[in-house]
Amino acid sequence: MVEDKWIGLALACSSSLAIGTSFIITKKGLNDAARRGPTSQSASDNLSYLKNPIWWAGMTTLIVGEVANFAAYTFAPPILVTPLGALSVLIGAVLASILLHEELGHIGRVGCALCLLGSIIIVLHAPEDKEIQTVDEILQYALQPGFLMYILLVTVWSLFAIYRLVPLYGKKTPLVYISICSLVGSVSVMAIKGFGVAVKLTLAGNNQLTHPSTWVFGIVVGSCIAVQMNYFNKALDTFSTNVVNPMYYVGFSTATILASALLFRGFNTTDPTNTVSLITGFIVTFLGVHLLNASRQQQQQTHSGSLDEEDVAWANPPASAGGHTRRSSSLYRFDPEIIRSEANGVPLEEVREESDEEGDERTRLHRGGRGHSGSARGSRQGSRDRLGSVRI
Repeated sequence: MVEDKWIGLALACSSSLAIGTSFIITKKGLNDAARRGPTSQSASDNLSYLKNPIWWAGMTTLIVGEVANFAAYTFAPPILVTPLGALSVLIGAVLASILLHEELGHIGRVGCALCLLGSIIIVLHAPEDKEIQTVDEILQYALQPGFLMYILLVTVWSLFAIYRLVPLYGKKTPLVYISICSLVGSVSVMAIKGFGVAVKLTLAGNNQLTHPSTWVFGIVVGSCIAVQMNYFNKALDTFSTNVVNPMYYVGFSTATILASALLFRGFNTTDPTNTVSLITGFIVTFLGVHLLNASRQQQQQTHSGSLDEEDVAWANPPASAGGHTRRSSSLYRFDPEIIRSEANGVPLEEVREESDEEGDERTRLHRGGRGHSGSARGSRQGSRDRLGSVRI
């Protein structure tokens, strides 16, 4: 008989694989919906991704992964399951490079590693949840002042971010979308825990469906997941997957640990080693997030710089040492003699094209004429005599 621990480990690994893959499929669905929709709006703005089958395939894969993750907590302790969520970030980064052709520079890779390392340190030294026997017991924990204050802060921040920060900074930094997803997601995890206990006890013969708290948790789960997925899709649609995935993992893990500690009143620890480790984990995590943002800004600056160089190249064709363009770029040189000849009825094919040496002479005379207009006028007349006038 296989131990429950190994069953939970297998479910956790399968969950990470499914969730990491779902991020990529969802991103491809958003890109496909954006190509098919109006160019003035993104797929997440007009909700056109809801009609895209690729996006639904990604969401189905995500649901399968979340169900496996939920089942893993049933067989294995959270201290084993939660750190394995980092595998979804690694899988998402690898698949994004292969399927979405998204690049993650050296700084980004270091930031990703720091995010994962810091999150694992936090999870390993965070307090474990208490065992719950009834759904009403979770409701009693949720009505404690500490957790109620957390719910209030999450609600206030989410509303402020949705109505104030998203219109101003939603397209500039992923932190706005990720903060909403992480905080609302942490509340959904606590509600899922309560609803899951109710389902588990009901299947075991102790009917919890008659308890109003069961349906309260169910409504909270549905509402939080709807908000969480909406702004997570906006983050994926706007920013690189290699940036969104690690930041979402860091924010979601941190908020979930904090919410769990407040709900079950288990954050206090008497071991100084755990306290130092928790602080170290937070510092390492925040450094990783900073490096990820720095790598994203560096990529944007590099991309915009290359576009500017292309524009300059089109606007300014290559010049020779003499100061004017080569014969291959003679279309950029306008000769006033040719214009006057055409105006006087001389066919263009009879007009002699000047050589490079004559062009150098014309450029030198033109530059000299800026400071001495009188002498330049005579020089230009002499130059016309040497080159041969075609005017009738």
